[in-house]
Amino acid sequence: MTRNSWFESVAIAQRRAKKRLPKSVYKALIAGSEKGVSYVDNLTAFSELGFAPHVAGLSAKREMSTTVMGQDISLPVLISPTGVQAVHPEGEVAVARAAAARGTAMGLSSFASRTLEDVVEANPQTFFQMYWMGDRDYTARRMERAKSGGAKGIIVTLDWSFSMGRDWGSPTIPEMMNLKAMLRLAPEVITRPSWLFDFAKSGSIPDLTAPNLDDPQNETPAPTFFGAYGQWMQTPPPTWDDIAWMRQQWDGPFMLKGISRVDDALRAAEIGVSAISVSNHGGNNLDTTPAPIRMLPSIVDAVGDDVEVLLDGGIRRGSDVVKALALGARAVMIGRAYLWGLAANGQAGVENVLDVIRGGMDSALLGLGHSTIHDLSPDDVVIPPGFTRELGVPARHK
Repeated sequence: MTRNSWFESVAIAQRRAKKRLPKSVYKALIAGSEKGVSYVDNLTAFSELGFAPHVAGLSAKREMSTTVMGQDISLPVLISPTGVQAVHPEGEVAVARAAAARGTAMGLSSFASRTLEDVVEANPQTFFQMYWMGDRDYTARRMERAKSGGAKGIIVTLDWSFSMGRDWGSPTIPEMMNLKAMLRLAPEVITRPSWLFDFAKSGSIPDLTAPNLDDPQNETPAPTFFGAYGQWMQTPPPTWDDIAWMRQQWDGPFMLKGISRVDDALRAAEIGVSAISVSNHGGNNLDTTPAPIRMLPSIVDAVGDDVEVLLDGGIRRGSDVVKALALGARAVMIGRAYLWGLAANGQAGVENVLDVIRGGMDSALLGLGHSTIHDLSPDDVVIPPGFTRELGVPARHK
């Protein structure tokens, strides 16, 4: 009897991923820094919010399409850029195909294991994500490659403080998959035959290089993940002048990802970004930073008329998306949720996750009596006292 590969929730996808992936790979996806306070809060904060549903006069049709950074998408859920996706042989290309099949956009990490060109071919609605690393000349060359490679916009990620210690231990990730690394990981890989078989069937091994970080000016091989990571860590953090310079170099849609403070959101608006993402890097940044959903309302109040505000962090179901939209987000971005789907069942698993989220959104809209996501408002949500966090609010905005 063939096992049903469909799953009804992201939680089930995560359980299947845990059974399928080698321990080190699964731990890399869980991540979270230090004690994991932010990681936990990203999830639990949504549970503290309630709905205020109606019982009659409900809409027979619900519309979920919207526009983000100039791209028409069928639902307000985008793929957030995540690094080297060794959970499946097709990695980011499988994710891009799934997003395209469900009518939404793809964010591709600089640390991805597949090239921008391959991903754009699978999904033309692709945004390329960049970190500030190297000098301005190198950054300009990477932006030029993103443009020539077909990226519809760029996502500049700033929120990482390089806090590495984890109370539950960090995963073992090799510099590259050579014979020595394979022998060391063999005991945990051999216990996950399905994952191993997928790579064997594809004729490949997990690729730990970062092909989108090769330097177009030099004919050198693409750096390894940790080689590129080291260059990033050694680069002095950017100033607001650096970010303004990047904005001037890129004449298309431009998102700044990792905003948690109102004053930073206002600075981003001043330099003319198209969008900001309220995020704490999935709990992988400075631990005890509040969940993005707690910080969202004050940031929307400050810049929502001038900048598209997205939320990234803790989304596991369609009702989470609806709560974020009710509090002012234009759309959300998902990370771990689609990675669980990719690990559980490849491209079909990512499509499954997007379908689960769409179904949950539809149910919430029905109960709230709305025919479109654009009618959502804070009146639809029960917000307990003390739920929100207002960080960095200038005196004139208080």
